[in-house]
Amino acid sequence: MLNVHKLWLFSCLCIIVIIVLYYQSQIARLEDSFRRLEYKQTVAHFDSRQFFPKPTARGDDDLVVIYNRVPKTGSTSFVGVAYDLCKKNKFKVLHINVTANMHVLSLSNQYKFAQNITKWNDVKPALYHGHMAFLNFNNLGVKSKPIFVNLIRKPLDRLVSYYYFLRNGDNFRPHLVRKKHGDKMTFDECVERGQPDCDPNNMWMQVPFFCGHAAQCWKPGNLWALQQAKYNLVNNYLVVGVTEEMLEFITILETVLPRMFKGATEHYLNSNKSHLRQTSAKIEPNQQTIEKIKQSPIWRMENELYEFALEHFKFVKKKILLRETNSVEQVFFYEKIRPK
Repeated sequence: MLNVHKLWLFSCLCIIVIIVLYYQSQIARLEDSFRRLEYKQTVAHFDSRQFFPKPTARGDDDLVVIYNRVPKTGSTSFVGVAYDLCKKNKFKVLHINVTANMHVLSLSNQYKFAQNITKWNDVKPALYHGHMAFLNFNNLGVKSKPIFVNLIRKPLDRLVSYYYFLRNGDNFRPHLVRKKHGDKMTFDECVERGQPDCDPNNMWMQVPFFCGHAAQCWKPGNLWALQQAKYNLVNNYLVVGVTEEMLEFITILETVLPRMFKGATEHYLNSNKSHLRQTSAKIEPNQQTIEKIKQSPIWRMENELYEFALEHFKFVKKKILLRETNSVEQVFFYEKIRPK
């Protein structure tokens, strides 16, 4: 009789638990429906409280983006995606080829370049890419400035990759003989012997690329150059990604600039673009080499720029891609407009 009573109590308890769980799920469903309804109501009034300029004759077709790509930062992979999308999304991709691979333009060419890309309407919208330092358009007599984007990489990783690239090439053009072909000296041996190819001064590349065309930008270890690079990165670039998070960089561009990059994320995931231009026969440096390189003030400054860029990229990414669970997409609108 006692066992029957216990069984009855247990059954009642189970029923109560099931009822509680059911109502909790219903409450959660209703809360979710309420959030969705609240969002739809916001969107319903969105158009009336947001300013949309009257469309021009060309609209987004005037878009000009410059990717002043730093060597050995994964730039070929990103550009490959752009070339694959350009026909489908109806924009042009143009490579900037400067004599002798110079990274800085003469003053006259700075002016001509600025006039060319802003007034060459036949190729707009356009993505220009090339190994060229940041160019400030403020004093070059143009009415509308282009949008700058870029990628940055850990400075030692970039240097090691470039060191072996000059000797062994890459999988993008495997049969092309590089200028250090046949040199079997490892990066560790190079550092140990104090050879010029692995001199920390060779890491002074990302700072000047973001700093620009000023003479001080290209003096290794110049503090002003570092501060100017940080300023430009935040104030003159739409977004600067990091090589290790290429996918997120592409997704952000697709979100912000769909005119060019619509479908870029899916294409990158489903193609081989993430494996383009990998340096062949690259040997990771040992810990002793790493510690020696890190003693250099050049490494510290280049790494400071990288860490600065990484923190800023994480901030941008969080606002665009990493919204909290059950949160709604951010919108902005205007209200309390007077007089009516």
